[in-house]
Amino acid sequence: MIRHIDQGLSQLNQKLLTMAGLVEQAVECATDAWRFRNMAKIADVYSIERRVNQCHLDVDAACVQLLALQAPMAKDLRFIVSCIKINNDLERMVDLAVNIANNTEFYLQAPTAIHIEDLSQMSDEVRIMVREVLDAFVKTDERLARRVLSRDDRVDAYKRKIVEDCLGQMKNKPDRIEQGMNLIFIAKNLERIGDHATNIAEDVIFSASGQDIRHAVPTPPKENDSAE
Repeated sequence: MIRHIDQGLSQLNQKLLTMAGLVEQAVECATDAWRFRNMAKIADVYSIERRVNQCHLDVDAACVQLLALQAPMAKDLRFIVSCIKINNDLERMVDLAVNIANNTEFYLQAPTAIHIEDLSQMSDEVRIMVREVLDAFVKTDERLARRVLSRDDRVDAYKRKIVEDCLGQMKNKPDRIEQGMNLIFIAKNLERIGDHATNIAEDVIFSASGQDIRHAVPTPPKENDSAE
């Protein structure tokens, strides 16, 4: 038997998926703008942000309506609560993509003086986290969500090394300070996107199982879970 709440939950899910797809595009455009020195990608990020902001309002309104009119219980309530939290994380992720676009815009105004190879690798790792956590949400895949959590330490390690390398180059060549600072800011914003991806992974696990792991010791993925 089809419940009355099911239609509302389905519509909420679709709104959040639309928003998630836009956020993934924004992160890709922001990182591609830096990697390929493509100013057009920066404009794309700003355009996507406006659409995500509207999605943010729409998802919030849908959640409030379901809570007020349907009195959801158990798994339905967990799903709605998770959607509220994921909605906020997605909105913050697009703001961070905008920050990366802003720093890239300044970085591209000067000829390439500082190049940090680890930044490309960090970018790849963060994009994998974003893609996998959104897949985990779509499929309610707890195993995939836990794999996203396992990637966070690698992203943090990349950020620390990038900051160290940039500071080293800036110390030796002061004329590179502005570019170095922009790269540091890009790395820090990438790290924050990864943090929000881990937040979403935790919410997927909560929605699927009812288990709140936010302050728990992380469970290492099985050996075959580490494959790309």
